[in-house]
Amino acid sequence: MSFAARQIARQRIDILFQQAVGLRKSNPAIAQRYIITARKIAMATRIRLPANYKRRICKNCHEILVHGQNCRVRVKPKREKHVVVTCLSCGARTRYVVKPKRGKIKID
Repeated sequence: MSFAARQIARQRIDILFQQAVGLRKSNPAIAQRYIITARKIAMATRIRLPANYKRRICKNCHEILVHGQNCRVRVKPKREKHVVVTCLSCGARTRYVVKPKRGKIKID
C-alpha cells in the first residue's frame, strides 16, 4: 500500500467520523453505518484507528459513545487503576488502564 493511498484512507476515515458525529442524534442508524465503513477502510488499508476514535465507539454495537447520554464511565482503583466505559445500548464494557505519567517519582 502506497503512502498516498494511506493518506487518502486517513482523510476518508476522518470525514466519516465527523459525519457520524454530526448525524448521531438525528439518524443513529446512518451514523453507525459510517463508523462501520470507517473501520472497514482502516482494516483494508492496514491503518490503525487513532485512540480518540477507538475510545469513542462501542466495539460491540458500533455506536458513538457520549458520556452521560449513552454510556457510563467509572474510575476503578482496584488492581491497576482503570476506567470502565459501559455502553448503555448493548451493555458492553471496555476497560482502559490509566498509567501514571513518566518522569514523576512517587514518594511514599
